[in-house]
Amino acid sequence: MHSAIEANFDGLVGPTHNYSGLSFGNVASENNSANPSNPKAAAKQGLVKMKALADLGFVQGVLAPHERPHLPTLRALGFTGSDQQVLAQALKQAPKVLAAVSSASCMWTANAATVSPSADTLDGRVHFTPANLVNKFHRSIEHPVTGRILQATFPDPERFAHHAALPSVDHFGDEGAANHTRFCSDYGSQGVELFVYGMSAFNTSLPRPQRYPARHTLEASQAVARKHDLSPEHAVFVQQNPEAIDAGVFHNDVIAVGNGNVHFYHEKAFLDTAQMRADLLRSWGERDTPLHFVEVPDAVVSVSDCVQSYLFNSQLLSRANGDMTLIVPGEVQQNERVWSYLQELLAQNTPIQDVQVFDLKQSMSNGGGPACLRLRVALTPSELAAVNPATLMNEQLFDTLNQWVEKHYRDRLVEADLADPNLLQESRQALDELTQILQLGSLYDFQQI
Repeated sequence: MHSAIEANFDGLVGPTHNYSGLSFGNVASENNSANPSNPKAAAKQGLVKMKALADLGFVQGVLAPHERPHLPTLRALGFTGSDQQVLAQALKQAPKVLAAVSSASCMWTANAATVSPSADTLDGRVHFTPANLVNKFHRSIEHPVTGRILQATFPDPERFAHHAALPSVDHFGDEGAANHTRFCSDYGSQGVELFVYGMSAFNTSLPRPQRYPARHTLEASQAVARKHDLSPEHAVFVQQNPEAIDAGVFHNDVIAVGNGNVHFYHEKAFLDTAQMRADLLRSWGERDTPLHFVEVPDAVVSVSDCVQSYLFNSQLLSRANGDMTLIVPGEVQQNERVWSYLQELLAQNTPIQDVQVFDLKQSMSNGGGPACLRLRVALTPSELAAVNPATLMNEQLFDTLNQWVEKHYRDRLVEADLADPNLLQESRQALDELTQILQLGSLYDFQQI
Protein backbone atom coordinates (compact mmCIF):
# COMPACT_ATOMS: atom_id res chain seq x y z
CA MET A 1 0.00 0.00 0.00
CA HIS A 2 1.23 3.51 -0.78
CA SER A 3 -0.10 6.97 -0.01
CA ALA A 4 -2.23 8.56 -2.70
CA ILE A 5 -4.73 11.35 -3.27
CA GLU A 6 -7.73 11.73 -5.53
CA ALA A 7 -7.42 14.59 -7.99
CA ASN A 8 -10.35 16.07 -9.87
CA PHE A 9 -9.83 17.23 -13.44
CA ASP A 10 -12.66 19.50 -14.57
CA GLY A 11 -13.53 20.28 -18.15
CA LEU A 12 -13.13 23.93 -19.07
CA VAL A 13 -16.32 25.12 -20.75
CA GLY A 14 -15.70 25.85 -24.43
CA PRO A 15 -16.35 29.10 -26.33
CA THR A 16 -19.36 27.65 -28.21
CA HIS A 17 -21.32 26.57 -25.11
CA ASN A 18 -24.92 26.54 -26.34
CA TYR A 19 -28.33 24.99 -25.70
CA SER A 20 -29.38 22.94 -28.71
CA GLY A 21 -31.31 20.20 -26.90
CA LEU A 22 -29.13 17.51 -28.47
CA SER A 23 -29.35 14.91 -25.73
CA PHE A 24 -32.55 12.85 -25.87
CA GLY A 25 -33.09 11.40 -22.42
CA ASN A 26 -31.42 14.34 -20.67
CA VAL A 27 -34.47 16.27 -19.45
CA ALA A 28 -32.62 19.46 -18.49
CA SER A 29 -30.92 19.61 -21.86
CA GLU A 30 -34.20 19.17 -23.75
CA ASN A 31 -36.09 21.68 -21.60
CA ASN A 32 -33.61 24.48 -22.33
CA SER A 33 -33.30 23.85 -26.07
CA ALA A 34 -32.80 26.99 -28.14
CA ASN A 35 -32.48 29.33 -25.14
CA PRO A 36 -29.59 31.83 -25.39
CA SER A 37 -26.47 30.65 -23.56
CA ASN A 38 -23.68 32.63 -21.94
CA PRO A 39 -20.35 30.90 -22.66
CA LYS A 40 -18.37 33.48 -20.69
CA ALA A 41 -20.47 32.99 -17.54
CA ALA A 42 -20.40 29.20 -17.94
CA ALA A 43 -16.61 29.10 -18.16
CA LYS A 44 -16.19 31.42 -15.19
CA GLN A 45 -18.65 29.45 -13.07
CA GLY A 46 -16.65 26.31 -13.73
CA LEU A 47 -13.38 28.05 -12.88
CA VAL A 48 -14.81 29.30 -9.58
CA LYS A 49 -15.68 25.73 -8.59
CA MET A 50 -12.20 24.50 -9.55
CA LYS A 51 -10.49 27.27 -7.60
CA ALA A 52 -12.72 26.78 -4.55
CA LEU A 53 -11.82 23.09 -4.34
CA ALA A 54 -8.14 23.87 -4.80
CA ASP A 55 -8.42 26.40 -1.96
CA LEU A 56 -9.96 23.69 0.23
CA GLY A 57 -6.81 21.64 -0.26
CA PHE A 58 -7.95 19.27 -2.99
CA VAL A 59 -5.78 18.62 -6.03
CA GLN A 60 -7.64 20.19 -8.93
CA GLY A 61 -6.76 20.03 -12.61
CA VAL A 62 -8.08 21.46 -15.86
CA LEU A 63 -8.93 19.56 -19.06
CA ALA A 64 -9.03 21.65 -22.22
CA PRO A 65 -12.18 21.99 -24.34
CA HIS A 66 -12.43 20.73 -27.90
CA GLU A 67 -12.46 22.70 -31.13
CA ARG A 68 -16.03 23.60 -32.03
CA PRO A 69 -17.58 23.86 -34.56
CA HIS A 70 -15.67 20.76 -35.66
CA LEU A 71 -15.04 21.38 -39.34
CA PRO A 72 -13.37 17.98 -40.03
CA THR A 73 -16.64 16.24 -39.12
CA LEU A 74 -18.65 18.51 -41.41
CA ARG A 75 -16.21 17.84 -44.25
CA ALA A 76 -16.45 14.10 -43.59
CA LEU A 77 -20.22 14.47 -44.03
CA GLY A 78 -19.85 15.96 -47.49
CA PHE A 79 -19.80 19.71 -46.93
CA THR A 80 -17.10 21.31 -49.08
CA GLY A 81 -15.32 24.55 -49.88
CA SER A 82 -13.79 27.12 -47.56
CA ASP A 83 -14.52 27.00 -43.84
CA GLN A 84 -17.05 29.79 -44.34
CA GLN A 85 -18.76 27.88 -47.16
CA VAL A 86 -18.85 24.67 -45.13
CA LEU A 87 -20.58 26.49 -42.25
CA ALA A 88 -23.05 28.19 -44.56
CA GLN A 89 -23.94 24.91 -46.27
CA ALA A 90 -24.39 23.13 -42.97
CA LEU A 91 -26.64 25.89 -41.61
CA LYS A 92 -28.83 25.76 -44.72
CA GLN A 93 -28.93 22.01 -45.32
CA ALA A 94 -28.46 20.44 -41.88
CA PRO A 95 -28.76 22.95 -39.02
CA LYS A 96 -29.04 20.24 -36.38
CA VAL A 97 -25.81 18.67 -37.62
CA LEU A 98 -24.13 22.07 -37.32
CA ALA A 99 -25.48 22.37 -33.78
CA ALA A 100 -24.14 18.91 -32.96
CA VAL A 101 -20.60 19.64 -34.16
CA SER A 102 -20.70 22.91 -32.18
CA SER A 103 -21.63 21.32 -28.86
CA ALA A 104 -19.51 22.16 -25.83
CA SER A 105 -20.45 18.83 -24.20
CA CYS A 106 -16.81 17.86 -23.67
CA MET A 107 -17.00 20.13 -20.59
CA TRP A 108 -18.57 17.12 -18.84
CA THR A 109 -15.39 15.18 -18.28
CA ALA A 110 -17.12 12.55 -16.18
CA ASN A 111 -17.85 11.15 -19.66
CA ALA A 112 -14.31 11.68 -20.96
CA ALA A 113 -12.94 8.32 -19.88
CA THR A 114 -12.88 5.50 -17.37
CA VAL A 115 -9.85 5.67 -15.07
CA SER A 116 -8.37 2.83 -13.01
CA PRO A 117 -5.70 3.77 -10.45
CA SER A 118 -2.38 1.96 -10.27
CA ALA A 119 -3.38 0.20 -7.02
CA ASP A 120 -6.04 -1.70 -8.99
CA THR A 121 -4.17 -2.62 -12.17
CA LEU A 122 -1.92 -5.57 -12.89
CA ASP A 123 0.94 -3.50 -14.31
CA GLY A 124 0.84 -0.82 -11.57
CA ARG A 125 0.03 2.05 -13.94
CA VAL A 126 -2.96 4.40 -14.06
CA HIS A 127 -5.13 3.31 -17.00
CA PHE A 128 -7.31 5.60 -19.15
CA THR A 129 -9.87 4.54 -21.75
CA PRO A 130 -11.70 7.41 -23.51
CA ALA A 131 -15.44 6.81 -23.75
CA ASN A 132 -16.80 6.29 -27.26
CA LEU A 133 -20.15 7.94 -26.36
CA VAL A 134 -21.77 6.37 -29.43
CA ASN A 135 -25.34 6.94 -28.27
CA LYS A 136 -25.19 10.65 -29.14
CA PHE A 137 -23.67 11.84 -32.40
CA HIS A 138 -22.49 15.15 -30.93
CA ARG A 139 -20.51 13.27 -28.28
CA SER A 140 -19.33 10.36 -30.44
CA ILE A 141 -16.89 12.69 -32.22
CA GLU A 142 -15.09 13.56 -28.96
CA HIS A 143 -12.93 10.55 -28.12
CA PRO A 144 -9.98 11.09 -30.53
CA VAL A 145 -9.26 14.56 -29.15
CA THR A 146 -10.13 13.48 -25.61
CA GLY A 147 -7.41 10.84 -25.92
CA ARG A 148 -4.89 13.48 -27.04
CA ILE A 149 -5.83 15.78 -24.15
CA LEU A 150 -5.45 12.96 -21.63
CA GLN A 151 -2.06 11.99 -23.06
CA ALA A 152 -0.88 15.62 -22.91
CA THR A 153 -2.13 15.89 -19.31
CA PHE A 154 -0.80 12.52 -18.14
CA PRO A 155 2.26 12.11 -20.41
CA ASP A 156 4.58 9.65 -18.64
CA PRO A 157 4.21 6.18 -20.27
CA GLU A 158 5.91 4.50 -17.30
CA ARG A 159 3.11 5.66 -15.00
CA PHE A 160 0.13 6.19 -17.31
CA ALA A 161 -1.39 3.73 -19.82
CA HIS A 162 -3.62 5.24 -22.52
CA HIS A 163 -5.99 3.00 -24.44
CA ALA A 164 -8.03 3.63 -27.56
CA ALA A 165 -11.79 3.94 -27.19
CA LEU A 166 -13.90 0.82 -27.63
CA PRO A 167 -15.38 0.09 -31.08
CA SER A 168 -17.89 2.80 -31.97
CA VAL A 169 -21.02 0.65 -32.12
CA ASP A 170 -24.04 0.45 -29.80
CA HIS A 171 -23.02 -3.01 -28.58
CA PHE A 172 -20.06 -1.39 -26.82
CA GLY A 173 -21.66 1.90 -25.87
CA ASP A 174 -19.39 3.43 -23.24
CA GLU A 175 -20.25 6.58 -21.25
CA GLY A 176 -17.09 6.65 -19.14
CA ALA A 177 -16.78 7.53 -15.47
CA ALA A 178 -20.39 8.74 -15.23
CA ASN A 179 -21.20 5.02 -14.86
CA HIS A 180 -18.12 4.03 -12.88
CA THR A 181 -17.32 4.40 -9.18
CA ARG A 182 -14.33 3.23 -7.17
CA PHE A 183 -14.52 2.30 -3.49
CA CYS A 184 -11.44 1.98 -1.30
CA SER A 185 -10.18 2.15 2.29
CA ASP A 186 -7.75 4.81 1.10
CA TYR A 187 -6.82 5.96 -2.38
CA GLY A 188 -3.52 4.11 -2.41
CA SER A 189 -4.88 0.68 -1.52
CA GLN A 190 -6.56 -1.97 -3.69
CA GLY A 191 -10.04 -0.73 -4.52
CA VAL A 192 -13.32 -2.16 -5.74
CA GLU A 193 -14.46 -0.76 -9.08
CA LEU A 194 -18.20 -0.60 -9.66
CA PHE A 195 -19.30 -0.57 -13.31
CA VAL A 196 -22.93 0.37 -13.88
CA TYR A 197 -24.63 -0.44 -17.19
CA GLY A 198 -28.04 0.27 -18.68
CA MET A 199 -28.47 -2.89 -20.74
CA SER A 200 -26.75 -5.94 -22.15
CA ALA A 201 -26.26 -5.83 -25.92
CA PHE A 202 -26.10 -9.59 -26.35
CA ASN A 203 -28.30 -10.86 -23.52
CA THR A 204 -31.70 -9.62 -24.65
CA SER A 205 -33.45 -11.37 -21.76
CA LEU A 206 -32.31 -8.62 -19.39
CA PRO A 207 -34.84 -5.77 -18.96
CA ARG A 208 -34.38 -2.53 -20.89
CA PRO A 209 -35.86 0.95 -20.60
CA GLN A 210 -38.83 1.66 -22.86
CA ARG A 211 -38.80 5.45 -23.20
CA TYR A 212 -35.18 6.58 -23.20
CA PRO A 213 -32.05 4.80 -24.43
CA ALA A 214 -29.77 2.77 -22.21
CA ARG A 215 -26.52 4.36 -23.31
CA HIS A 216 -24.02 2.09 -21.57
CA THR A 217 -23.73 -1.66 -22.10
CA LEU A 218 -22.51 -4.45 -19.86
CA GLU A 219 -20.21 -5.56 -22.66
CA ALA A 220 -18.51 -2.13 -22.72
CA SER A 221 -17.87 -2.25 -18.98
CA GLN A 222 -16.46 -5.76 -19.19
CA ALA A 223 -14.16 -4.73 -22.04
CA VAL A 224 -12.80 -1.73 -20.13
CA ALA A 225 -12.16 -3.89 -17.07
CA ARG A 226 -10.16 -6.28 -19.27
CA LYS A 227 -8.20 -3.47 -20.93
CA HIS A 228 -7.30 -2.07 -17.51
CA ASP A 229 -6.10 -5.47 -16.26
CA LEU A 230 -8.40 -5.39 -13.24
CA SER A 231 -8.68 -8.33 -10.89
CA PRO A 232 -12.06 -10.03 -11.49
CA GLU A 233 -12.49 -10.23 -7.71
CA HIS A 234 -12.42 -6.43 -7.48
CA ALA A 235 -14.65 -5.49 -10.42
CA VAL A 236 -18.41 -5.45 -9.86
CA PHE A 237 -21.01 -5.05 -12.64
CA VAL A 238 -24.47 -3.76 -11.73
CA GLN A 239 -27.48 -2.88 -13.89
CA GLN A 240 -29.27 0.46 -13.64
CA ASN A 241 -32.99 0.41 -12.93
CA PRO A 242 -34.66 0.77 -16.38
CA GLU A 243 -37.50 2.72 -14.76
CA ALA A 244 -34.99 5.29 -13.52
CA ILE A 245 -33.54 5.68 -17.02
CA ASP A 246 -37.04 6.26 -18.34
CA ALA A 247 -37.50 8.95 -15.68
CA GLY A 248 -34.48 10.86 -16.98
CA VAL A 249 -31.58 9.15 -15.18
CA PHE A 250 -29.43 8.86 -18.29
CA HIS A 251 -26.23 8.18 -16.31
CA ASN A 252 -25.72 6.49 -12.96
CA ASP A 253 -24.14 9.67 -11.59
CA VAL A 254 -27.58 11.31 -11.74
CA ILE A 255 -28.84 8.92 -9.04
CA ALA A 256 -25.77 7.64 -7.15
CA VAL A 257 -22.31 8.79 -6.08
CA GLY A 258 -19.53 6.98 -4.27
CA ASN A 259 -16.21 7.83 -2.69
CA GLY A 260 -13.83 5.99 -0.40
CA ASN A 261 -15.95 3.68 1.73
CA VAL A 262 -19.31 5.41 1.10
CA HIS A 263 -21.98 4.59 -1.49
CA PHE A 264 -24.67 7.29 -1.53
CA TYR A 265 -27.55 6.29 -3.81
CA HIS A 266 -31.30 6.40 -4.35
CA GLU A 267 -33.53 3.47 -3.47
CA LYS A 268 -34.52 3.06 -7.15
CA ALA A 269 -31.07 3.52 -8.69
CA PHE A 270 -30.37 -0.14 -9.41
CA LEU A 271 -32.33 -3.04 -10.85
CA ASP A 272 -31.39 -5.21 -7.86
CA THR A 273 -30.16 -3.16 -4.91
CA ALA A 274 -29.72 -6.17 -2.62
CA GLN A 275 -27.50 -7.85 -5.21
CA MET A 276 -25.47 -4.64 -5.66
CA ARG A 277 -24.81 -4.47 -1.93
CA ALA A 278 -23.96 -8.17 -1.68
CA ASP A 279 -21.54 -8.01 -4.61
CA LEU A 280 -19.78 -4.92 -3.28
CA LEU A 281 -19.46 -6.41 0.20
CA ARG A 282 -18.04 -9.65 -1.20
CA SER A 283 -15.42 -7.74 -3.18
CA TRP A 284 -14.74 -5.44 -0.23
CA GLY A 285 -13.85 -8.43 1.92
CA GLU A 286 -12.34 -8.18 5.38
CA ARG A 287 -11.01 -4.65 5.78
CA ASP A 288 -10.46 -2.49 8.82
CA THR A 289 -12.72 0.17 7.28
CA PRO A 290 -16.42 -0.72 6.88
CA LEU A 291 -18.33 -0.01 3.67
CA HIS A 292 -21.16 2.49 4.27
CA PHE A 293 -24.39 2.32 2.25
CA VAL A 294 -26.42 5.54 2.44
CA GLU A 295 -29.72 4.83 0.70
CA VAL A 296 -32.19 7.66 0.08
CA PRO A 297 -35.80 6.41 0.31
CA ASP A 298 -38.09 7.12 -2.63
CA ALA A 299 -40.80 8.17 -0.18
CA VAL A 300 -38.57 11.01 1.05
CA VAL A 301 -36.93 12.10 -2.21
CA SER A 302 -38.47 10.90 -5.48
CA VAL A 303 -36.58 10.03 -8.66
CA SER A 304 -38.05 13.14 -10.28
CA ASP A 305 -36.67 15.20 -7.38
CA CYS A 306 -33.25 13.70 -8.07
CA VAL A 307 -33.44 14.54 -11.78
CA GLN A 308 -34.72 18.07 -11.15
CA SER A 309 -32.21 18.95 -8.41
CA TYR A 310 -29.22 16.78 -9.41
CA LEU A 311 -28.81 15.81 -5.77
CA PHE A 312 -26.63 12.83 -6.67
CA ASN A 313 -24.72 14.56 -9.45
CA SER A 314 -22.55 15.88 -6.68
CA GLN A 315 -18.93 15.48 -5.71
CA LEU A 316 -18.27 13.45 -2.59
CA LEU A 317 -14.84 14.44 -1.32
CA SER A 318 -12.72 13.10 1.55
CA ARG A 319 -11.35 15.68 3.96
CA ALA A 320 -8.14 15.37 5.94
CA ASN A 321 -10.02 14.46 9.14
CA GLY A 322 -11.75 11.51 7.47
CA ASP A 323 -15.13 13.18 7.06
CA MET A 324 -16.64 13.80 3.64
CA THR A 325 -17.99 16.93 1.96
CA LEU A 326 -20.81 16.83 -0.57
CA ILE A 327 -20.48 19.46 -3.34
CA VAL A 328 -23.96 20.12 -4.75
CA PRO A 329 -25.49 22.49 -7.35
CA GLY A 330 -27.61 25.43 -6.23
CA GLU A 331 -30.72 23.67 -7.54
CA VAL A 332 -30.84 21.43 -4.46
CA GLN A 333 -31.70 24.44 -2.29
CA GLN A 334 -34.66 25.19 -4.54
CA ASN A 335 -36.20 21.77 -3.95
CA GLU A 336 -37.67 21.75 -0.46
CA ARG A 337 -37.74 17.95 -0.12
CA VAL A 338 -34.14 17.55 -1.26
CA TRP A 339 -32.79 20.35 0.91
CA SER A 340 -34.69 19.05 3.93
CA TYR A 341 -33.27 15.57 3.36
CA LEU A 342 -29.72 16.92 3.20
CA GLN A 343 -30.16 18.62 6.58
CA GLU A 344 -31.33 15.30 8.02
CA LEU A 345 -28.42 13.49 6.39
CA LEU A 346 -25.90 15.75 8.14
CA ALA A 347 -27.41 14.78 11.48
CA GLN A 348 -27.00 11.06 10.77
CA ASN A 349 -23.99 8.98 11.74
CA THR A 350 -22.38 8.75 8.29
CA PRO A 351 -19.05 10.05 6.99
CA ILE A 352 -20.96 12.77 5.06
CA GLN A 353 -20.68 15.69 7.45
CA ASP A 354 -20.69 18.79 5.24
CA VAL A 355 -22.59 20.16 2.23
CA GLN A 356 -21.33 22.99 0.04
CA VAL A 357 -23.45 24.63 -2.65
CA PHE A 358 -22.16 25.99 -5.98
CA ASP A 359 -23.88 28.05 -8.66
CA LEU A 360 -23.45 26.14 -11.91
CA LYS A 361 -26.59 27.33 -13.67
CA GLN A 362 -25.06 27.48 -17.15
CA SER A 363 -23.90 23.88 -16.94
CA MET A 364 -27.04 22.71 -15.15
CA SER A 365 -29.24 24.25 -17.84
CA ASN A 366 -27.59 21.95 -20.36
CA GLY A 367 -28.02 18.91 -18.14
CA GLY A 368 -24.77 18.61 -16.18
CA GLY A 369 -23.98 19.22 -12.50
CA PRO A 370 -20.82 19.22 -10.37
CA ALA A 371 -20.08 15.52 -10.89
CA CYS A 372 -20.49 15.81 -14.67
CA LEU A 373 -17.77 18.45 -14.75
CA ARG A 374 -15.00 16.34 -13.29
CA LEU A 375 -12.89 13.27 -14.00
CA ARG A 376 -11.51 11.63 -10.86
CA VAL A 377 -7.93 10.32 -10.93
CA ALA A 378 -6.33 8.70 -7.88
CA LEU A 379 -2.59 9.39 -7.93
CA THR A 380 0.43 8.43 -5.85
CA PRO A 381 2.95 11.21 -5.10
CA SER A 382 5.22 10.08 -7.95
CA GLU A 383 2.28 9.94 -10.37
CA LEU A 384 1.11 13.39 -9.32
CA ALA A 385 4.64 14.68 -9.94
CA ALA A 386 4.41 13.23 -13.48
CA VAL A 387 1.19 15.10 -14.32
CA ASN A 388 1.59 18.08 -16.65
CA PRO A 389 2.05 20.81 -13.98
CA ALA A 390 0.61 23.56 -16.18
CA THR A 391 -2.82 21.88 -15.93
CA LEU A 392 -3.02 22.03 -12.11
CA MET A 393 -5.17 24.76 -10.60
CA ASN A 394 -3.58 27.48 -8.46
CA GLU A 395 -3.97 31.23 -7.98
CA GLN A 396 -1.92 32.11 -11.04
CA LEU A 397 -3.67 29.68 -13.39
CA PHE A 398 -7.08 30.82 -12.11
CA ASP A 399 -6.25 34.44 -12.89
CA THR A 400 -4.72 33.57 -16.26
CA LEU A 401 -7.71 31.49 -17.37
CA ASN A 402 -10.22 34.11 -16.22
CA GLN A 403 -8.38 36.72 -18.27
CA TRP A 404 -8.31 34.30 -21.20
CA VAL A 405 -12.07 33.75 -20.95
CA GLU A 406 -12.72 37.48 -20.66
CA LYS A 407 -10.64 38.10 -23.77
CA HIS A 408 -12.04 35.38 -26.03
CA TYR A 409 -15.57 34.36 -24.99
CA ARG A 410 -18.94 35.80 -25.95
CA ASP A 411 -21.56 36.50 -23.30
CA ARG A 412 -24.52 35.51 -25.49
CA LEU A 413 -24.88 32.74 -28.03
CA VAL A 414 -27.89 31.38 -29.91
CA GLU A 415 -28.04 28.54 -32.41
CA ALA A 416 -27.85 30.82 -35.46
CA ASP A 417 -24.48 32.16 -34.26
CA LEU A 418 -22.89 28.74 -34.81
CA ALA A 419 -22.56 29.42 -38.55
CA ASP A 420 -20.74 32.70 -37.95
CA PRO A 421 -17.20 32.25 -39.35
CA ASN A 422 -16.04 34.87 -36.86
CA LEU A 423 -17.05 32.53 -34.02
CA LEU A 424 -14.95 29.76 -35.54
CA GLN A 425 -11.97 32.09 -35.80
CA GLU A 426 -12.48 33.39 -32.26
CA SER A 427 -12.62 29.84 -30.93
CA ARG A 428 -9.49 28.76 -32.77
CA GLN A 429 -7.55 31.76 -31.55
CA ALA A 430 -8.70 31.03 -28.00
CA LEU A 431 -7.76 27.36 -28.15
CA ASP A 432 -4.40 28.05 -29.77
CA GLU A 433 -3.58 30.35 -26.87
CA LEU A 434 -4.93 27.84 -24.33
CA THR A 435 -2.63 25.07 -25.54
CA GLN A 436 0.27 27.39 -24.74
CA ILE A 437 -1.10 28.28 -21.30
CA LEU A 438 -1.62 24.59 -20.41
CA GLN A 439 1.50 23.46 -22.32
CA LEU A 440 -0.41 20.83 -24.27
CA GLY A 441 1.33 21.02 -27.63
CA SER A 442 -0.61 20.88 -30.91
CA LEU A 443 -3.82 19.10 -29.90
CA TYR A 444 -6.35 20.32 -32.37
CA ASP A 445 -6.94 19.48 -36.02
CA PHE A 446 -6.55 23.11 -37.08
CA GLN A 447 -3.11 23.19 -35.40
CA GLN A 448 -1.96 20.17 -37.35
CA ILE A 449 -2.72 21.40 -40.86
